[in-house]
Amino acid sequence: MMSSADLPDTLPVFPLPGALLLPRARLPLHIFEPRYLAMLDDTLKTRHRLIGMVQPRDLPGNADKRLHAIGCAGRITQFSETEDGRYMITLSGISRYRVTREVSGFSPYLKADVSWDGFEADRGGVERDESFNRPEFLDLLSRYFEALSLSTDWDSLKDAEDELLINSLSMLCPFEPEEKQALLEAPSLTTRRETVVTLIEFALRGGATEEVLQ
Repeated sequence: MMSSADLPDTLPVFPLPGALLLPRARLPLHIFEPRYLAMLDDTLKTRHRLIGMVQPRDLPGNADKRLHAIGCAGRITQFSETEDGRYMITLSGISRYRVTREVSGFSPYLKADVSWDGFEADRGGVERDESFNRPEFLDLLSRYFEALSLSTDWDSLKDAEDELLINSLSMLCPFEPEEKQALLEAPSLTTRRETVVTLIEFALRGGATEEVLQ
């Protein structure tokens, strides 16, 4: 667990649409673009080994604000290099942050000045969802997975802690980037679970077409 004193004021940021990282969760990444290989090499030389995952904004003509305001920083906890010079890494989620300024310079990758204020709970203990109805949630999830022809280890889901279950589904389910941003910004685990339920119910109704998925 990292303390506030260990968190840097500036982060290298990796704007990857649809890739969601949450505190205390893990995100595997395949790094192969030259600018992100350079980012990884530079990050491994730092004491904190943090990379800021963030959703890019899909707003044409808004070049001054290329990133969403809130992202999540992950610490490089596993990495391996392939024979052709690519990296397979795992980021362990540490804390969300707020982008205060995008830093321009000679770096081939993006950097941002960030604030960690307001996300102190991210660096605390595992969060619980006291109003979580697990059987009802798993029933809804089963219908969603069946509709999308997805498979999972249901025994593991039944036994997983609230936070691990809800955050893992938030990261892995095929939600749209803006929907994943909403999950990232959820102020509590209960709010995140309610958002997941809303997104699944919307998908089961066929989205905007209101055509029920079978």
